[in-house]
Amino acid sequence: MSRLTGFADLAGKRVGIFGYGVEGRATRRRLEDVAESIVLVDDASGVDPEVIASHEGGLDALLECDVVLKSPGIPRRRADVLDLEEHGVTVTSALNLWLHDIERTRVMAITGTKGKSTTTALATFFLECLGESASRLGNFGQPPYDPDIDVAHGWLVLEVSSFQCVDIDVAPGLVIVTSLGADHLDWHGTLEDYRRDKLSFTRAIGDHHTLVPDIPSFRELAAELGGDVSFIAPDETKLAAALGLLGAHSNSNVALALHGVALLTHRSVDEVRARALDSASTFEPLRGRLTLVVIEDVDGVTRRYVDDGLATSALPVVAALEVFADDSVALIAGGFDRGVDYAPLAEAIVARRASTVLITMGEAGRRIGAELTRLSPGLLQIEVSTMRDAVTEARQSLSNDGVILLSPGAPSFDLYRNWEERSEDFTAIVHEMVGK
Repeated sequence: MSRLTGFADLAGKRVGIFGYGVEGRATRRRLEDVAESIVLVDDASGVDPEVIASHEGGLDALLECDVVLKSPGIPRRRADVLDLEEHGVTVTSALNLWLHDIERTRVMAITGTKGKSTTTALATFFLECLGESASRLGNFGQPPYDPDIDVAHGWLVLEVSSFQCVDIDVAPGLVIVTSLGADHLDWHGTLEDYRRDKLSFTRAIGDHHTLVPDIPSFRELAAELGGDVSFIAPDETKLAAALGLLGAHSNSNVALALHGVALLTHRSVDEVRARALDSASTFEPLRGRLTLVVIEDVDGVTRRYVDDGLATSALPVVAALEVFADDSVALIAGGFDRGVDYAPLAEAIVARRASTVLITMGEAGRRIGAELTRLSPGLLQIEVSTMRDAVTEARQSLSNDGVILLSPGAPSFDLYRNWEERSEDFTAIVHEMVGK
C-alpha cells in the first residue's frame, strides 16, 4: 500500500467510495475532476442506481480499485476492509486527504466521548467574538472536503468522531480531546481499542498542540498523548452559566475552547474570556445538549422537560444526572444497543440522593434496566416501546417537582434515522401534552 498525501495523488486512479451517505456523496463531488474512475459501494441495497451493494458484488468491485475512501460508519477492523488492504488496495478517508491538502495551522480539531459538539460550538463562537472568521465543520456541520464549502479563508473548527480518528495520519495545528469514556464498542471492538483509536489522532505526524482536561484519567494516559500537550483546568469564572450551559462538565468544555482559541490567535485567555462574556447572551447552546424544552406547572407541581438527546453513550448521561443531583428525575433512556458497558450508569443512578424513575426503550434500555436490577431491584423501572408512552409514563411518575430527562445513552437507529429526529419527537410530544 502506498501512503497518500492529498487528493492530487488520486489522479489517474480507480477510486472506490465505500459508504454512500453524507460523507460519501461529498467525497464523490470532490473526486469528479480528479480520479480516472469512481466506484460507489454501500452496505445497503437501493441507495442509488449507481451504487453497488457490498453483498451484491460491491466488495469485488472495490478489490479492483487502486484506492478506497472509507466513510466513517464502516469499521476500520471489519474483515472486508482488512481484506482490501491484504490485496494491496490503499484504504483511507477523504478527511485524511483533506488534512494533507489544507493549511493545517488554520485547523482546530475537537474529539472526545462527550463534549466535542459543545466545544466545537464554543470555539467557533469565541473566535467570532474576537472578530475572527471561523467555520464549524465535520461531524457537527458539513464535510470540509465538500467542494461546495469554502474553506479557503479563516479558522476551521473541525469536530472529529472516533470513527474518523483511526484513518487520520497527519495532525491539524491544534487537537483537543474533551473526554474519554466508553463508546462505539461495536465499531472499535474493545474499550482499549476505542481509547487507542481516539488518542491516535493526537499522535499523528506534524507539529501540533494537544489540549486535554487536567483530570487523573488523562494524566494516567500521558504516555499515549502526542503533540505539545497541555492539561487544562476547568474555567471557574461562571462563563459557562452566562452562556446558558448546565453542569460542571461545561466548565471544562469552556476552558478547552478558551485555551484553544487563545493559542490559535495569540491572544491571552483573559482577553478571549472577556470578549466572550460581553457577547454571552447571543450564544445559542446546542439543541439536544441539556436543552430546556418547557416548564410545566400543574396543581402546584413543577416539571422541567429537558432534551439531552445528543447523549448517545453512558458517560454524558451520568454527567446529566449530576446536573440534576438534587432533583427527582424520570430518566428516559435506551435505544440501539452497540455494546456499551452500562454498569457505570446504573451505579450513578443508584448513588443519586434524589429519587429516580427509569423509563427504558429498545434493546439498550433493557440492558440498562438489567444492570440497574442487579444493583437495586426495588428501583422503579418502566419499559415502553414508543416515545409517546415514555413521556406519558415519565410525566405520571413525578408526583412532586422534578425533571423529565431524555438522555438516552444509546443511538437512535432502532426507531429513528438520527438523534435529531428522536429529539424532535420528544419535543413535539412534550409540547402537545403540556399544551404549549
